[in-house]
Amino acid sequence: MDSSDGMDRARQVEVAKSFLARHHAPSVLLLPNVWDAMSARIFAAAGFDHLATTSAGVAWALGYPDGEIAPWGEVVAATARIVRAAAGVPVTADIEGGYGQTPEAVGNHVAEIIRAGVVGINLEDSHEGSIRSFEDATARLQAAREAAHKEGVPIVINARCDIFHRQHGEESARFDATVTRCKAYLAAGADCVYPFGLRDPDLIAAFVKAIAAPVNVTGRPGLPDAAAFERMGVARITIASAPTLVTMDAIGKLAADLHSTGSFDRLSSPFHHPDAQKLFQSKG
Repeated sequence: MDSSDGMDRARQVEVAKSFLARHHAPSVLLLPNVWDAMSARIFAAAGFDHLATTSAGVAWALGYPDGEIAPWGEVVAATARIVRAAAGVPVTADIEGGYGQTPEAVGNHVAEIIRAGVVGINLEDSHEGSIRSFEDATARLQAAREAAHKEGVPIVINARCDIFHRQHGEESARFDATVTRCKAYLAAGADCVYPFGLRDPDLIAAFVKAIAAPVNVTGRPGLPDAAAFERMGVARITIASAPTLVTMDAIGKLAADLHSTGSFDRLSSPFHHPDAQKLFQSKG
């Protein structure tokens, strides 16, 4: 990658190291999830110093359902555009389960997404509604870490565990099963773990203590704010596809109103064409 693509390799390495260090800082890292060049530039311009992609949002923006349906090449190209539009703000990419049937395929895809300029990835342990075997999940993480090593970029690997999300196994056993898996994921090469679907604040606090490593949680309406999560010891907060859904809802209401009334009143906005032009002429 050259500098015209958004980040040269030497800087990518240094930013990846800085991104990892940020996971061990006292203050929580709040990462908004973006889905295209426009959303990336808007969140960067708002002052966020790191961005994450949302696999669902990227897929929808490309015209596909979520769930590794979008062609991998289109996902990589979209991610590269997000990195470019972020104008130097580091980006970590949600690549779902790695878009590969085997650990080797996952490793190849991790290498390709690194070349798009990212400094981190999400890798989840479920596919098509089922939790992968313990051996498969850890092998895929090991392949991802080895690919990063070969590329020479120490990306931050955020290992997502979907036991709570998929309601896998007996409810009483889910917490311990998630802790066990996440500790194994850290040993396999992950830098941060993500108990996706875990929403009970008391359980989140207990999970952070049990893991004793960086933990990512999802910010949702009704949950504690970022400051409260920071006090629990949470290292990182993402917001998944929520910003994409909020945007889709706003467009949907505009479309419905325009179609039903023919009125142009909803087209009024304090944000104008020159404002958008200035946004994209700036560095973010």
